[in-house]
Amino acid sequence: QLILNLNIDGEIILKRNYFNMKKKKHHIPSYPWPFKLNDVYHYAYWEDFLSKKECEQIISIGRKRGLKEGQSSYNNDKYNKYRDCLISWLSPDDNLQWLYRRVTDVVNDLNKKYFKFDLYGIIEGLQFTNYKAPSGKFDAHIDQMHGYPTRKLSVTIQLSDPKDYEGGEFNLITGEDPEIFDKTQGKLFVFPSYHLHRVKPVTKGERNALIIWVTGPNFK
Repeated sequence: QLILNLNIDGEIILKRNYFNMKKKKHHIPSYPWPFKLNDVYHYAYWEDFLSKKECEQIISIGRKRGLKEGQSSYNNDKYNKYRDCLISWLSPDDNLQWLYRRVTDVVNDLNKKYFKFDLYGIIEGLQFTNYKAPSGKFDAHIDQMHGYPTRKLSVTIQLSDPKDYEGGEFNLITGEDPEIFDKTQGKLFVFPSYHLHRVKPVTKGERNALIIWVTGPNFK
């Protein structure tokens, strides 16, 4: 322990406290001196990313692509699955080049302002996801997995009108009190893929969302 004292002339005198040194080995603590403070935000969003008509168009395409059960399940109990939703995959060939272009522009803009990650792009397609009452949900998880491309940013876009369902809140868990994303139709949220997040059970109706992962080189 270091002690700073002033002598009668105002000069600083540095002393080291050797209290209890005879009883135990003295440990000199290290003092951090960061070169740069962390400037990565927990999340960012873009209002009115999609219009109501565009959301309805994407929902229609997602359903026509054929919905299949989401495969990720971390609980072997078939009556209490970790994930309960239906998905399909959307590509630019689904007359969605305009959507891919818009996602690219907006995500690049938000990344430049709030995350500053090195990014490659979208290599896994766009995942249309349907959560249906009474059990549609996705319990707490992160989007990064060993042996997969390095997902750096996760994007979720609200497609359903909030009047069409109850429950289904999206939570970003960064502390004791999770961030609750609002349900505004057409709103886009983006966050680092290493953050814990979940979709609470839908208790009435259906919630549709578009999920996107933006990859990049390994974190260093």
